[in-house]
Amino acid sequence: MSIRATQAAKKVLEDFNRKLPINVEAVAKSLKIPIEYQTYEDDISGMLVMKDGNAIISINKHHPEKRRRFSIAHEIGHYLLHGNSASVFIDKSPVFLRDKKSSEGTQIQEIEANRFAAELLMPEDILKGKIIKKNLDIDDEIDLEKLAKQFKVSTQALTVRLTRLGFISA
Repeated sequence: MSIRATQAAKKVLEDFNRKLPINVEAVAKSLKIPIEYQTYEDDISGMLVMKDGNAIISINKHHPEKRRRFSIAHEIGHYLLHGNSASVFIDKSPVFLRDKKSSEGTQIQEIEANRFAAELLMPEDILKGKIIKKNLDIDDEIDLEKLAKQFKVSTQALTVRLTRLGFISA
């Protein structure tokens, strides 16, 4: 499940400038996916709407920039991994809504979209390289915040990523 998502993100990164922080808006543009910023209730992060083979990403403009970046990457993941399974993906905390065409696999789809977003924003090879090269102490809050800032992600997203990669014990 997560291998497919990780491989899809790596494929996108192959064709893209891997300079940090990864420019997710440029990634969406390269895939011909327009992004619009809208006002939504606070519990809605964003959505992907598919119509006639075209996609549009809509993001909650009131969320912090780091959250918006992750939401864009997440929706790109839905587009590449699940674009044919539903026509609307609405990411709402704590529930993720889908249209009537989607099946019971929504939790798997969310996990895959999150894994895609994590690999896109925090590529494993770059992340490992930074930790090793700079001899970072990932148990040190200051080092963790500095690393998160380089990738332009939240410390929470970075902590989850480091845990999944085995740098931090769960």
